[in-house]
Amino acid sequence: MVLGATVAGAYTVFGLTGFGAAMVAVPILVQFLPLHFVVPMLLLLDFITTTMVGLRNWTSVSRAELLRLLPFMMAGVALGTTVLAKVESRWLLVCLGLFVLVMTIRALVVPATHVQETGKGWAAPAGVIGGVFSALFGTGGPIYTMYLSRRLTHIDQFRATIAAVILVSAVVRLFAFAGSGLLQQGNLLGSAAFAVPFSLAGLAMGSILRRRISADAVRRALLLFLAASGASVLWRGITM
Repeated sequence: MVLGATVAGAYTVFGLTGFGAAMVAVPILVQFLPLHFVVPMLLLLDFITTTMVGLRNWTSVSRAELLRLLPFMMAGVALGTTVLAKVESRWLLVCLGLFVLVMTIRALVVPATHVQETGKGWAAPAGVIGGVFSALFGTGGPIYTMYLSRRLTHIDQFRATIAAVILVSAVVRLFAFAGSGLLQQGNLLGSAAFAVPFSLAGLAMGSILRRRISADAVRRALLLFLAASGASVLWRGITM
């Protein structure tokens, strides 16, 4: 039941914010399952949920920004997949814990309303770094968000584009993981099939709550949770 409850909670966050499912789910699930198993399983769930969300708003997507990110994202995914398949889990957990803590501290320090336009050239580091973290931990969403939020000022276009970027990232990772053997792990498909109803229920719940809960309340609660879970994962990696 830990798997079902965690997935439902993570995709409730996704329904509320448009990203963040892996940031919530991975730090919890790696306490019980290997990272090399958790990331591909969540990828399968991401593919289903982001397809449902992304296709509804496809006409609002900034194709120019999507195409600008794509080649760098593919390079980052290739690099991250290689590392995930070959590097010891202990060091990956340390990196995951540090990443979550850094993103949480950044969100606390930088005001949510602070937006500074950035140049097109930042698509290269955003795509590569986002691709690496997407492949390693499924957590590339915040990286893409930092870039796109400074490129797209219209909120509907931004939301549609970030959903499309995450969907394309999921497709790229599916091919990369299939080629590396990460999708051929025993019981992976069975676990993903078990978790699908929970992810869809969470997505629906998040969509409902988005109209009833203030964005600031969600942000504060999520940051507190991420700080605790990031510290927990970091400690687990250090003590393995």
